[in-house]
Amino acid sequence: MTMDHIVIRECTSIDELDSCIRLQREVFGLPDLEISPRRHLIVSRQAGGWTLGAFVPQGDDERLVGFVHHLAAVRANEIFGYSHMMAVDPEFQNQGVGARLKWGQRKRAIEEGRSFIKWTWDPMQARNAHFNLNRLGVTVTSYAENFYGTDYPALNESETPGSVPVISPGIDSDRLFASWQLQSRRVIDLARGSVAGVITNPDAVIHIPADWSKLIKQNSDEAKQELLRVRQEFQNAFAAGLVCAAFERSSERPGYLLYKAQALQSF
Repeated sequence: MTMDHIVIRECTSIDELDSCIRLQREVFGLPDLEISPRRHLIVSRQAGGWTLGAFVPQGDDERLVGFVHHLAAVRANEIFGYSHMMAVDPEFQNQGVGARLKWGQRKRAIEEGRSFIKWTWDPMQARNAHFNLNRLGVTVTSYAENFYGTDYPALNESETPGSVPVISPGIDSDRLFASWQLQSRRVIDLARGSVAGVITNPDAVIHIPADWSKLIKQNSDEAKQELLRVRQEFQNAFAAGLVCAAFERSSERPGYLLYKAQALQSF
């Protein structure tokens, strides 16, 4: 199956929305309490949101292999987009489906007159950080402690292109807030297929564990301490006015790159 066979379009039928629920269970491994039900997807559509699906042909029919759910949100007098969740079928992960969905989401949001989309991700997940910062061009200036509450059993944030769920008892659900400025120079360049440029000499680097899932399995106490360290470093950096705008991939010491706001004016 090639990417040319994948069609991105809105999910509108009951069967298509039910397929989104199935994917949530398969990809996130969440209990039903944490699953966004069919009624939520239907009501959000009536309230101005939508769900984009990635479909592939399957015989005389088609199969949903990924989706992104987009909510209509309000900030003062501005209507913007809030990206609540995204999931990709394990069979189709690491094939660019997540990127196709996100760029499709951007295109539709712009057509609706929007210029901004917001979402969250787990700060300890290097894969998400690379995808959001380096491939999509988001920036981050806000950090939330224990956003979804403690002790729900998955590390997979809704924007994960897809990975195996991991039970994480006692780990706070801290989150970074992605700010996607849809018409910024950097995002426009990335949408056209350019490779993300990184400003050298960041003003701060916040390192995270190279394999967070493994650390939680092997030493949950150390994982909790690492989360507290990362939380404090982000809070200090944001209080000092720094902006997170890139991620350094490394098999040993991956890290977030933060800059003074003026350094990003042409970013």
